[in-house]
Amino acid sequence: MSSKHPIIAVTGASGAGTTSVMRAFQQIFRREHIDAVSVEGDSFHRYDRAEMKVAMAEAHARGDHSFSHFGPESNLFEELEELFRTYAESGTGKVRKYLHDDEEAAPYNQAPGTFTPWTDLAPDSDLLFYEGLHGAVVTDKADVAQHPDLLIGVVPVINLEWIQKLQRDKIQRGYSTEAVTDTILRRMPDYVNHICPQFSRTHVNFQRVPMVDTSNPFIARTIPTADESMLIIRFANPKGIDFSYLLSMLHDSFMSRANTIVCPGGKFDLAMQLIFTPMIWRLMERRKQAVGA
Repeated sequence: MSSKHPIIAVTGASGAGTTSVMRAFQQIFRREHIDAVSVEGDSFHRYDRAEMKVAMAEAHARGDHSFSHFGPESNLFEELEELFRTYAESGTGKVRKYLHDDEEAAPYNQAPGTFTPWTDLAPDSDLLFYEGLHGAVVTDKADVAQHPDLLIGVVPVINLEWIQKLQRDKIQRGYSTEAVTDTILRRMPDYVNHICPQFSRTHVNFQRVPMVDTSNPFIARTIPTADESMLIIRFANPKGIDFSYLLSMLHDSFMSRANTIVCPGGKFDLAMQLIFTPMIWRLMERRKQAVGA
């Protein structure tokens, strides 16, 4: 953690909704005139798209049927921790970008599914914003979770997460239901061991719970909408949280526990704005005082 160079990390599995959180933070940064440098978790995968296919085939050949993007073998956890540590100390660090598609790859004259070269972060940023799979990961070799000043988990209930992945991969990527199901099963050990534990280290968790039947996610035709869902917001430390204010601003919300608010799913963006804007104000005020000192 750092007063001069704060870090905000949003962590959640693929299709969990971390991108929506990222957009909400971008609105806050723009409104508050904060110069935030963004880091994508995908850029700390160990393998590019072609290399991952080879690594997966090799793992399968040796009988490892759980090799996935979720685990330490396919990620650069130590390098990610080094970035967080270096940024917290001096506001610098090495980053690269993963080029997901043709549109992202075109400006770099590279093929999609590849990484750009490592480069230095732009100097004099106000904070670092990470969004990806492993913002709170801890292994025997790396402790990424110790560095962020604000850790946020985005965690749909598991059936909803599977529905979102199934729909995205089938519609956007042309995969079959069987292929997506195989991916879900292959990732499960790493999901249990390396994704789930992160949400006990986060400062705030957002979990969307559908209010419609998702008993069999593998036959769902549509993703439950925000208006068909409730949002559970859990604070690891409720001290200093103005629950009365949040309840008054989030219509039809209530508290289910002393540290937990439940509100309509359509209030997701508003809830993030109300909760995180004051937190960012405090980070920026602390940074201002540290820089001045």
